[in-house]
Amino acid sequence: MNFASPDDSAVLSDRSSSSTSNCSPRPNPFLLGAALVFILLVWSFNYVIGKIAMRHIDPVSLASLRMPLAALLMLPIYFSRKKRAPVRAGDIWTFGYLGFFGVVVNMGAYTIGLSQTTSQHAVVIMALGPILVLLLAAILRIENLTTAKVTGMGICFLGILLLESEQGISGRSPLLTGDLITFASISGFACYVALAKNVTGRYDSISMNSYILFSGAVLSLPIAVRQAVHLQWGSVGWVGWAGMFYLAGFSAVASYTVLAWVLRYMEPSRVAAVNYVQPIIVILISIPILGEHPTGHLLAGAAMVLLGVYLAERAK
Repeated sequence: MNFASPDDSAVLSDRSSSSTSNCSPRPNPFLLGAALVFILLVWSFNYVIGKIAMRHIDPVSLASLRMPLAALLMLPIYFSRKKRAPVRAGDIWTFGYLGFFGVVVNMGAYTIGLSQTTSQHAVVIMALGPILVLLLAAILRIENLTTAKVTGMGICFLGILLLESEQGISGRSPLLTGDLITFASISGFACYVALAKNVTGRYDSISMNSYILFSGAVLSLPIAVRQAVHLQWGSVGWVGWAGMFYLAGFSAVASYTVLAWVLRYMEPSRVAAVNYVQPIIVILISIPILGEHPTGHLLAGAAMVLLGVYLAERAK
């Protein structure tokens, strides 16, 4: 399951939060819809704002500094909750590797990959999230593959081949390196989702999201400190800082806090519908803002990827 722009999935809400009954009254449907629109827009603009921010700050600095910043911004939300699930000693190691895959690999590779490809390519590759989660679940024998699921996977990967053929499938393709790094990001997300099942039943969404962000921040701290020492802070400018705070505050913290609330009242399958809309929005907004114009290969590849994801998810 994938509710997010995979870059932001480091703080993915646990499945248990959506299945647990809640005694509080159900909010107004309009409010729930507005919350979903907020999440969708934040995730979609993540691509465009990330590209703009990297015009003012290098990708490694942006990626490494964003992680501790997101953890700091998560602290007030975590301590504002009276009923917090403390970390069990036996789960410290688990949160360590969840932070590695869900934050360091996912967020780090996303930012660096985005710097070397277009936002349109990145969002299509990120749409593979549910497929990679399904494939990993099958490898770990958590879930069985069916003909419909395999068909959906096949269509997805044909769509990616079509996308990559836009620049010619060769090592000299100018976007290939960025696309491969972006694929590493979504692979980290898939590992995170599969491994997170070991602890999701023991922690509420906010506590779990906080511990994963804290873990990722600690793991990324050596690189963040190194980049902070060598970064020319005066050259970053307000645009670079605004982009970093957006990626850390809105994308990695606010949207997932809202997501955790939405999942208390809506089924995950309904929330996941935003995945099919996000690539369309990113493609549309990247045209006037970034000057990225979609080609026939990109549109056809995106359509095949989304169709494959739909068929594979429907077969569950």
